[in-house]
Amino acid sequence: MWNIRAALAIAAVVALSFSGVLARADAAFLMEEPYGKFGAISPTGHAAIYLDHICAESPTRLRLCQPDETGVVISRYRKIGGYDWLAIPVVPYFYAVEHLDEVPGEIDPAHLTELRNQYRRDHLMQYASDTPEHGEAPGDDWAQLIGASYIRTIYGFQIQTTLDEDERIIAKFNDRSNVSHFNLFFHNCADFSRVLLNTYYPHAVHRNVIADLGMTTPKQVASSLTKYAKRHPELEFSTFMIPQVQGSTQRSTGVRGVAEALVKSKKYVVPLALLNPELTAGLVVTYLTEGRYELPKKPAKVLVPEEQNKKTANGVNKLAMSGGTRTLRPCKTGHDD
Repeated sequence: MWNIRAALAIAAVVALSFSGVLARADAAFLMEEPYGKFGAISPTGHAAIYLDHICAESPTRLRLCQPDETGVVISRYRKIGGYDWLAIPVVPYFYAVEHLDEVPGEIDPAHLTELRNQYRRDHLMQYASDTPEHGEAPGDDWAQLIGASYIRTIYGFQIQTTLDEDERIIAKFNDRSNVSHFNLFFHNCADFSRVLLNTYYPHAVHRNVIADLGMTTPKQVASSLTKYAKRHPELEFSTFMIPQVQGSTQRSTGVRGVAEALVKSKKYVVPLALLNPELTAGLVVTYLTEGRYELPKKPAKVLVPEEQNKKTANGVNKLAMSGGTRTLRPCKTGHDD
């Protein structure tokens, strides 16, 4: 059983002991499992980028982190204040609280709503203000910004960067227009991650035009980045997993590419086979030859990506969770791209 207080103590000791080692920077692609009704229809999931040396002056402006800060998660969203991208500090992004010792051990839908609304009112009112009629939260699109680990399991694919590259990223994002032009097929969250990663490493990530029918999907970004890292072992590539917090919230499901979703889902493949057997056979061949990608079999399990940074830098695995379970504080009260 994994105890958060012990983990935090170890994390503090490791951070202090090796503070001089972490002169480099890192970026991690986050492949997040689908959930809910939309996730059942389109099981491609969500994509985001974790940057450990870049922090948020605000959700729409970036800066280099101070020594005691842990970075941001940045992604493309739709219908949130008219912005193309927003950046959220690491702990709130995953848990909708400001500090790890506030993370509940279990979560239910009512408590999740409470946590998200409290953080929104404290920090995000400019981007998701209360509705004037009822003084309530404005729909649910803004909820994508915080508390991701309560609704999804998240896989991380981490690659080395430099501080010079981070400074260029900051300048690029702060100088360009941040206006939403979200398009599910050709300008989605995975496209955002693809472009950002290619800014660090040109041509590292690409679409799979055949298996994903021209779309960029989170699974394809993970596959491309993994292959790129194998060709460049000097980049110290590593993987991790942030498990979904236990509780009564709906469980997330496995990430799939487009062709994979069509051939593995009975609700799609059976009607297709009846209507057009040749097309269905072609999709099966496409998936088998172009669309298969196996997830890491034993990724390190962490609460937040910064723990993986310390493991990678130090060559230790002290913070790994055992058996995929957590012992955190008890629960106080009883969507997808």
